[in-house]
Amino acid sequence: MSELEKAVSYLKAGEWQRAHAIVQEDESALGNWAHGIVHMLEGDMDNARYWYRRAGRPLQAGARPDDEIAALDRTLKEKQP
Repeated sequence: MSELEKAVSYLKAGEWQRAHAIVQEDESALGNWAHGIVHMLEGDMDNARYWYRRAGRPLQAGARPDDEIAALDRTLKEKQP
């Protein structure tokens, strides 16, 4: 399991602090997306928007963290060989 996959498992469990410790070290687009989700869960939407911009993803109005976590999880699984 990659570090980013671990972070997603923490996000699924609502353990955003543990996920944050991982994603703040990951500068990839997917890592930035995960970082944005962390800040959504934390309630810091300004910071979430910043990380979404870095990920090259728009943060849609009304986006739900659970939906974003599921989309990130699907994307990670699609990228696996």
